[in-house]
Amino acid sequence: MAFLLLYLLIPFWMNTTLPDESIIKQKLMHQQKCWNAGDIDGFMRDYWHSDSLMYIGKNGVTYGWQNTLDNYKKKYPTQREMGHLEFELIRLKRLNDDHYFMVGKWHLQRQVGDIGGHFSLIWKKTNSDWVIIADHSS
Repeated sequence: MAFLLLYLLIPFWMNTTLPDESIIKQKLMHQQKCWNAGDIDGFMRDYWHSDSLMYIGKNGVTYGWQNTLDNYKKKYPTQREMGHLEFELIRLKRLNDDHYFMVGKWHLQRQVGDIGGHFSLIWKKTNSDWVIIADHSS
């Protein structure tokens, strides 16, 4: 009887976590697509629209969605600086029902010189949507 119950519940447990992982991966690919179209506003759509958003880069910590957007637009004012973005997902780990931790690589192929590095993101489920609440890119 216990085996039968476990057999019936395994697909249910799998279905509750896989859609979230799939949604988060789709959001990352959406960001890549927006970036490659020169749409920084679209790229920022999946960041937490809050003053508590944390972005950590080589120049230190930036707080806030608007400050992060402004920094992106300052550093990448045209498609020439933005180039073509490729993400490579290394790991997506569920921390709890409302948080995921993501690690990956990023690469920009640009006329002004290629750049790249690694990133880690913390995703949080808010109002039944997944958003990035912390980004560490180097």
